[in-house]
Amino acid sequence: MSIRNLEFLLAPKSVALIGASDAPHSIGAITAKNLVAAGFAGPLWFVNPRRPVVEGRACFGSVAELPGPPDLAVIATPPPTIPALIDELGRKGCRAAVVITAGVRGDLAQQMLEASGRYLLRVQGPNCIGLMVPGLKLDASFSHRAAEPGRIAFLSQSGALVTGIVDWAASRGIGFSHVVSLGDMADVDFGDFLDYLAGDATSRAILLYMESLKHARKFMSAARRAARVKPVIVIKSGRQAAGAKAAFSHTGALAGADVAYDAAFRRAGLLRVQELADLFDAAEILSKVSPLDGERLTIITNGGGAGVLAADALADCGGQLAPLSPATKERLDKALPATWSAANPIDIIGDAGPERYAAALDAALDDPETDAVLVINCPTALHDSLSAARAVTETLAVRQKRTARQKPVLTNWLGLDAAGPSRRHFAENRLASFDTPADSIQGFMQLVRYTRAQNELMQTPPALPEGLFGNGVDVARIIADCLAAGRTHLTGSRRNTCSPPSTSRPCRPPSPRRPRKRASCRGRSSPSTVPP
Repeated sequence: MSIRNLEFLLAPKSVALIGASDAPHSIGAITAKNLVAAGFAGPLWFVNPRRPVVEGRACFGSVAELPGPPDLAVIATPPPTIPALIDELGRKGCRAAVVITAGVRGDLAQQMLEASGRYLLRVQGPNCIGLMVPGLKLDASFSHRAAEPGRIAFLSQSGALVTGIVDWAASRGIGFSHVVSLGDMADVDFGDFLDYLAGDATSRAILLYMESLKHARKFMSAARRAARVKPVIVIKSGRQAAGAKAAFSHTGALAGADVAYDAAFRRAGLLRVQELADLFDAAEILSKVSPLDGERLTIITNGGGAGVLAADALADCGGQLAPLSPATKERLDKALPATWSAANPIDIIGDAGPERYAAALDAALDDPETDAVLVINCPTALHDSLSAARAVTETLAVRQKRTARQKPVLTNWLGLDAAGPSRRHFAENRLASFDTPADSIQGFMQLVRYTRAQNELMQTPPALPEGLFGNGVDVARIIADCLAAGRTHLTGSRRNTCSPPSTSRPCRPPSPRRPRKRASCRGRSSPSTVPP
C-alpha cells in the first residue's frame, strides 16, 4: 500500500489532457469541454498533433512540447499508444495519470505499469470515466455533468454508475470532495485511495461502490485505518451468482464469495448497505449523529399511527424499543395530558405544541434506559410543524451546555409543503431528518450496525485453529488440474473448483440449495453473521 504521489492525482496544480479533440461526441471532446467548463485555476494544457485548437485553447503537438511537467495527465487515446505516453510523461516529470482509455489489458497493461514504475508515476484506471475534485474546480471526466462540491468522497469501480450517482446527488443537493472512477485498477486501487482519504481533511465520509478486490490485505489495512477516523460505507455488487458473473465480465476480476466480503467489511469497521440511496442516507446520519452507547430507541410522536409504524419497522429490523423507567413515566405524567400513551412510543397527542415536544424529549434523553430518540411530527392545523422543530433544536442546545456527551436524536417530519421549513431548519442545525417513519428506522439501524462494526474493529481475533489452511498438496493438485484444463480462475465451490474460459466446456454447477429467507429490513445482516 502506498499513497506516494497520490497528491498529484487528487490535488494537482496543473493538468494536461492527452487526446483533446473537437470531434462531436468523442471522449476527448467531452473531457476537454468539462475541464474548461469546471474552471480549474491552474495551468490546463491540451495535446493533439492533429488539432491546432480545442475549446478555444491551442493544442501542443506532443508531451515533449508542453511548457512544463503537468502534475496530472488525463489520457484519452487509443490503447496501443498508452505505454509510450506513460513513459514520455514520466520522463517529462509527470507523476500521476488518469487513463480513461478502455482495452488496456494483458501485455499493454503490463507495459504501461513497467513504464509508470520507472518514474513512480501513479495510474488511475484504465477503462474509467475519470476524476472529479469539485473543491479544486477539476472535472477530468467525460461525465454529462459536474459534481457539486461537498464533504463526501465517492470511489466507484463502475464508471457508468458515477454519472448516475452524480446526477442523482445533484438533484438532492448532495456534494462531493472527490469522485473517482477506478476502472480496472491496474495500479491505484481501493486500498491506496482509502489510505489517502483517511488523512484528507476535505472529506467527512467515504462511499464505495465495489465489484471485486485485487489486493485484499492492502484493502483491509487501509479500510481499518480509514474507518477509525471517518465513516466508510460500502455497497458491494455481485452478491448473487448472476451478479458475480456479470461483475467478472465487467471488470475481469472474480467477485468472490459474498459471505467473505461481508465478514471482511465488518472486521474492518465498514458499514455495508444494499441500496444506492442507502449510501447517502448512511453518510447523512453517520456524519450528523453522535455515536451510540446502546441500541434501545425511544420514539416520540404526536400521531399514534406514525409511532406504531415506526415501532413495527424497528421490530422488522430486529431493533429494540427502550422501556420507560418509572421516574420517566412519572415525569411525563406531569408534563403530558392524561391520555398520553404511558409507554414507548410516547404519544404526546395530536394537539401537542412545542412545549410538549420539549418536555417529552428532555425526559426521554434523561432516561437511563434510552440510548437514542426518534422524534416524529404529523402536521396539524393546531400548531405549525416548524415551531415543534424549533422546540427540538432549542432543547438540544440547552442540554449541550450541560454536557458535551449527547445521545443521538433523529427526526421525521411528515408531509411535503408543511415539513419543508422544518427539514431545512434541521439541516441548518445538523440534525438527521427523514421523510417517513420507515426511513427513520432504517437510518437508526444503520447507526446500530455501524456501531457494531466499530466495536468489532477494536476486537482482537482468536488464534487461528490448527490446520485452517488445509493440505498444501491438495491445494497444489487442484491448481495443477485447473491449469492443465485451461481454466482461468478458481471459485469457492468444491464441486466447481475452477471456471472455464469462454471456449471451454463449463464446469458442472454445484448442487442446488434451498433459497435462504430474506430479512424484511433493508440492509439487515443475519443474526448468524452480526453479533449482538
